[in-house]
Amino acid sequence: MHLTSDFSKRYEKIPVTIFNDQKEASKLIVEDVIRQSKEKAKQGKKLVMALAASSACLQVYDDFIAAVKAKKLSFKNIEVFGMDDYYPLDKNELQSHYRFLKECLLDETDAPKQNLHFIDSQKRDNSYEYCAQYEKEIENAGGLDMVITGSMAMNEPGSPYNSPTRKITLNYTTRVSSASEFFGVNDVPYYAISMGVGTILKAKKIYFLAWGEGSAPKIKKIVEGDVNPMVPASYLQEHPNVKIYIDKAASVNLTRIETPWLTDKIEWTPYMIRKSVFWLCKKLNKPILKLTDRDYNDNLMASLITEKGPASQINIKVFNDLQHIISGWPGGKPNTDDSTRPERKLPYPKRVVVFSPHPDDDVISMGGTLARLSQQGHDIHLAYQTSGNIAVFDHDVVRYLDFIRESADLLGIDRNKSTKFLRSVQKELAKKHPGQADPKEVRDIKTYIRRSEARSACRFLGIPDDHVNFLSLPFYETGGVKKKPLGKEDIEIVKRLLKRVKPHQIFVAGDLSDPHGTHRVCFLSVIRACEELRKEAWFKDCRIWMYRGAWQEWDVAEAEMAVPLSPEEVKIKRDAIFRHQSQKDYPLFPGSDEREFWMRAEERNHNTAVIFDKLGMAEYQAIELFVKYKFE
Repeated sequence: MHLTSDFSKRYEKIPVTIFNDQKEASKLIVEDVIRQSKEKAKQGKKLVMALAASSACLQVYDDFIAAVKAKKLSFKNIEVFGMDDYYPLDKNELQSHYRFLKECLLDETDAPKQNLHFIDSQKRDNSYEYCAQYEKEIENAGGLDMVITGSMAMNEPGSPYNSPTRKITLNYTTRVSSASEFFGVNDVPYYAISMGVGTILKAKKIYFLAWGEGSAPKIKKIVEGDVNPMVPASYLQEHPNVKIYIDKAASVNLTRIETPWLTDKIEWTPYMIRKSVFWLCKKLNKPILKLTDRDYNDNLMASLITEKGPASQINIKVFNDLQHIISGWPGGKPNTDDSTRPERKLPYPKRVVVFSPHPDDDVISMGGTLARLSQQGHDIHLAYQTSGNIAVFDHDVVRYLDFIRESADLLGIDRNKSTKFLRSVQKELAKKHPGQADPKEVRDIKTYIRRSEARSACRFLGIPDDHVNFLSLPFYETGGVKKKPLGKEDIEIVKRLLKRVKPHQIFVAGDLSDPHGTHRVCFLSVIRACEELRKEAWFKDCRIWMYRGAWQEWDVAEAEMAVPLSPEEVKIKRDAIFRHQSQKDYPLFPGSDEREFWMRAEERNHNTAVIFDKLGMAEYQAIELFVKYKFE
């Protein structure tokens, strides 16, 4: 068990380092690899590494490539072992972990072929013998010196601590989480071949990486929970040389971050006071104004009473601050005192740009607020950042083309041509094997389907067609699930829109929990564009409000604007979501939650309203939360 002299970390059983971003962590790892590689070379040996085909490792791999090009590192002296792969799967398929490591790292280095070992995912008669041979190859190389990963390979819950490389049956949760890679859960293989937990734990050093709030619950279990076969990564607690590198977003559930007043002396900032008071209310099931001095003292918060007390004074301040963020006027209320309101009253009406990563995130996440802004007369411009075309079922394509063929005479279209085109597309779809990317003409049709749905939702909310913008940011439009890095071209597209509209308000998805990564990149495209526009005169009167996507809501302590919704407004939001028919009933990429997006959104917004009610605020049907973005 890990021991630490840092009292704030006393709940943590493994050394955890929290970084501002991945680059800081990657730099340390790359420097360590360079150092160890040189030491091994002096001994006439190779550095033996196991590498994961994981997005968590991409920054490290990019920095490996840069180090090789700068001649600071050579893979001629590094022996690489892949950690896992789906089974059976051709190694050249888009989803192959062999292909991932080749394209994301090894093809860009000087690694000789004989130094590379990959899990062979081709179907075979005796996988047991193959796996035993893979273990032998690791042994012959001298054993693993280092593992760089974001998981315990593909070891499922229940995997023994001493398990070797073996064939594994993937559980349904794993297959659902992999659905986006294969364009649907039905195409995800049922098996994998993976290094065992025991194989990984034999390594001399392990770097375990996790980024984003989506990783936070996992990190909590690994670092602070008990060693448990149902959480294979918890076995890392028994390894003598493991380093867990995470960012701030992935750390939010750790005790020293979530409830730091329970671990050590802290500075009682306004945010920390709010956070601790809301935590205490939840723990004791009491509203803010009923908390007593004894409640604070009995729950390790005596220092707050000592510094900021008595309780009545703290309670009233927190109650008033929370009450002031509630506003039914998200664009500001004209002809009123705005000194305690989250948004200024002037100018009115405001020009508003709402950025939506996919063509339905706007209504899913802030549909009620959008309806309010529209009803209150603001000039709203929607900016759909990506086409979302990979999230449309093939049968929807056929259905829309069939409609065009049936209405050919009415539309003045050549029926023979429309029939021929329909059959051509059907033929292409029939040839497509599971997990294969769509041909361009099919991607285009799927794009048009999602655009028509977005326009329909906007019309329902009173937003005119000429205010609906489809940006089609190039980073996304690859045709596959794997996307390009954010580039200058993406940022320029966002800048052009902002310079044309010159908004007073910008709403952007600040959802860093998005398991597919698109929200994160879309958020960065807007922030970087705004950073380049900050000196323009119009931008000085512009505020940026962040909403959350479908995956998670803001912590109430973070929220700076809360827009309450009546039952009627909840229905308006639901109906706007329903306009996105291709995403209804069952989304193609549901993530770990199989419910429809409107169900998730309504439950989330209602639960937020319940939290406000329990804190002592007025009782609402639902609430949407926003946080103001502040430049550093």
